[in-house]
Amino acid sequence: MAVTDTQRREERRISPVFWALVAVLGTSAWAVITDYGQSIRVGIFLFVVSGWVVSLCLHEYAHARTALHGGDITVGAKGYLRLNPFTYSHAVLSILLPVLFILMGGIGLPGGAVFIERGRIHGRWKHSLISAAGPLVNLACAIVLLVPLGLGLLDSVRIEFRAAVAFLGFLQVTATILNLLPVPGLDGYGIIEPWLSYNFRRQVEPFAQFGLLAVFGLLWIPEVNAVFFDGVYRLFSALGVSPVLASYGDSLFRFWK
Repeated sequence: MAVTDTQRREERRISPVFWALVAVLGTSAWAVITDYGQSIRVGIFLFVVSGWVVSLCLHEYAHARTALHGGDITVGAKGYLRLNPFTYSHAVLSILLPVLFILMGGIGLPGGAVFIERGRIHGRWKHSLISAAGPLVNLACAIVLLVPLGLGLLDSVRIEFRAAVAFLGFLQVTATILNLLPVPGLDGYGIIEPWLSYNFRRQVEPFAQFGLLAVFGLLWIPEVNAVFFDGVYRLFSALGVSPVLASYGDSLFRFWK
């Protein structure tokens, strides 16, 4: 059955959940800048968490939108074009686990999960672009957050808000790097997967569900952790912001300490 214009508009209407997240992001930013309320650190917490979940929504929307133009016309009916995080394949993995990771260790864990019907998409470049779309959104978010800081455009704003912006940008940088790792289950592997042999892909497929856990385990190894964060700090500094500011934002974010 053909999709009507009304159905198409409904499938692409932005969800009230997303608008609520944006409202929390804007309100908490205003509260921190103006020092409104009893605790600025609670405002920073809400700003970072809501900003992070908004970026997760945009990340998955980019995957879905690119897949739509690539040939998978089912993404709209699945709700993936509405920027609603609760429409993802695994709500816990999509939202709660990434938020838990930033609470635990200040790492932007790749989250979200949209089911793309790859059989509808023809052309290796299209498959690679679909996988690359998400990390590119995280990189864009990092640039939007950090470049104004690096250029001094926010120097007139209180240091606590600048630190919160730097920390949120830091999360975007870690998410970008993690997502681009060529590990099964991550977007980086999805970018190169179409170019690998069929037999290799079949052998690797059973391990895809454990890829992220393997990366997390490796980050507990001091030497690997040092190399990873050295790369994060280099990219962070390249955008003109001191990692010290992000570290201060991280400490403010953990208001319970």
